[in-house]
Amino acid sequence: MIKTAVRSLLALAAALQLVAARAADSNTLTPEEAAAGWRLLFNGTNFAGWHNFKHEGVRPGWQIQDGTLACVDPHQAGDIVTTDKFDWFELQLDYNISEAGNSGIMYHVTDAGNAVWATGPEFQLEDNVKAVDPVRCGWLYALYQPPIDPATGKILDATKPVGEWNHIRLVVSPEKCVHEINGVKYFEYVLGSADFTNRVAHTKFAKMPNFAKASSGWIALQGDHGSVAFRNIKIRPLPAQP
Repeated sequence: MIKTAVRSLLALAAALQLVAARAADSNTLTPEEAAAGWRLLFNGTNFAGWHNFKHEGVRPGWQIQDGTLACVDPHQAGDIVTTDKFDWFELQLDYNISEAGNSGIMYHVTDAGNAVWATGPEFQLEDNVKAVDPVRCGWLYALYQPPIDPATGKILDATKPVGEWNHIRLVVSPEKCVHEINGVKYFEYVLGSADFTNRVAHTKFAKMPNFAKASSGWIALQGDHGSVAFRNIKIRPLPAQP
């Protein structure tokens, strides 16, 4: 009995050490990343660089937990945005979503609308298995979705199960925007192109005159549809091509 208890305690201690080690490795830049122009948008310890949309500070539904920026209570969280605005960039981050959870990453967000999605296109995040919203993870909300995966005959889905970390790569540039999940490219599009404008015209965003109109704005994380945690949020500015 005593030996079993000791083994259990040792296993727990090892697990805690592993969690601590992983947390210590998170939210940092390598020298190579720093030299390439990457910067962290989340330092792993506080809300520096973030605030609720159209409000000062961050509501209590958002918490810093084990080196993550976590929406733990969507009823008391709301959407948060970066302090700085960005035009053209490459954004990478990890997210871990709750069962049936729904969140999103918006960009080029301005205060011209009453909500972040009234101006900023949304990279959808959700539990693809149990979330109610039919717009799946990685899609550009209501506008673009990945192709059919020939291996499954279903729409491409590179997400990992609830409880596991997923990696996002979002490129926003004048030439093209790219959505990737876990290293798998979903699609690309061009902001303001004829195809993009035509798609917008057939969605609810057609009634929002400032949707996807700004060429610069805040990056937003949605916090009102379920619990979700973020880490390793980093961004690299891209030059605007002539």
